[in-house]
Amino acid sequence: MIALYTVAVFLYWMGLYLYVPTLPTYVQTKSDNLALVGVVLSQYGLWQAVIRLPLGIVVDWLGWRKPFIVGGFVLVGLGALAMGLAAGVNGLIVGRAVTGLAAGTWVVLVAVFSSLFPPHETVRASAMLTFGGSVGRVLATGVTGSLNELGGYSLAFFLAAGVAALAILVVLPIREGRRPPRRPSVGSIGRLISRRDVLLPALLAAVSQYANWAATFGFTPILARQLGATDVTQSLLVSMHIGVVLLGNLVATSIVGRTGARRLVYLSFVLLAAGLGGAALAPSLALLFVSQFCIGLSQGVGYPVLMGMSIQHVADGERTTAMGLHQAVYGVGMFAGPWLSGILADGMGIQPMFGVTGFACLALGVFVPRWLVGERESGEGRRK
Repeated sequence: MIALYTVAVFLYWMGLYLYVPTLPTYVQTKSDNLALVGVVLSQYGLWQAVIRLPLGIVVDWLGWRKPFIVGGFVLVGLGALAMGLAAGVNGLIVGRAVTGLAAGTWVVLVAVFSSLFPPHETVRASAMLTFGGSVGRVLATGVTGSLNELGGYSLAFFLAAGVAALAILVVLPIREGRRPPRRPSVGSIGRLISRRDVLLPALLAAVSQYANWAATFGFTPILARQLGATDVTQSLLVSMHIGVVLLGNLVATSIVGRTGARRLVYLSFVLLAAGLGGAALAPSLALLFVSQFCIGLSQGVGYPVLMGMSIQHVADGERTTAMGLHQAVYGVGMFAGPWLSGILADGMGIQPMFGVTGFACLALGVFVPRWLVGERESGEGRRK
């Protein structure tokens, strides 16, 4: 089951990322308004934020996970096809929204994978699963530019739909024993989402994802184009970033037990601010690559650690709901990143926007983690 879910996650993220490196410039072929480009890109985060908490509640209520995983993979393919066939901005908005709903499946995938490990291994399990997804994203984004040169923008979207079909075939043989249904109550959900050990990691993840989607998957590709990048260079920029995310996943997996999760969170935000500051000052593509390296390492270290921390002290019967909350909250960051940064970039320019974003991330990343629940506070975290 671990092997099959790892392969499925690998294909799942490939299907969601085959077209991502040049998606902003593809949207620009339909509209040159940066604010409107931001609206299209923001749909991915918006619909994740909408679907993830309700999805987590429903999955825990019914006790079934596999049907929702298969349904999510179907949406990966449908969203890609909608964008590949879109005649205008409205079609892109719809397609990107569908892929946002598809990304909600990550809630269920993380919960089912974590359930295969003991509770004290949840951070490690999250890092392992994220590593498998990162490999898929590296390969997907690494070929985007070549696919564009071979068959135009649409080819990557059509291949993404095919990869989603393969992911469905991988998970179909998995047999899932139904867990006891857990009827949700407003009180129990309220207590869960107000817990400090659940909520604070989610809020920090939202800040991190805001910056990542404002930069890497938002306006860095457009800045790179202004600095002379081709489609292949844009593809390599994003692929390198995700490759460094993979490196960060390995670092987090190997040292979190020795250094502690909270220190890794601090490190991730310092790296994030450094990367955004570099993008704000970048006079050339070379410095932009260095900037993306820092942001990628930040994401690779911080993302799985915060995700694991958010469910570490949560009972298995509530874990999908807690993960739904975590991913819904950081989905808000993924929505707000391209949307708000698009408005700011349209008003002040892309690089000044990066500077403002970097300063805000540094301030929040230094101030908020001091309240994260550490190992010695785990009992307190379970009560709050």
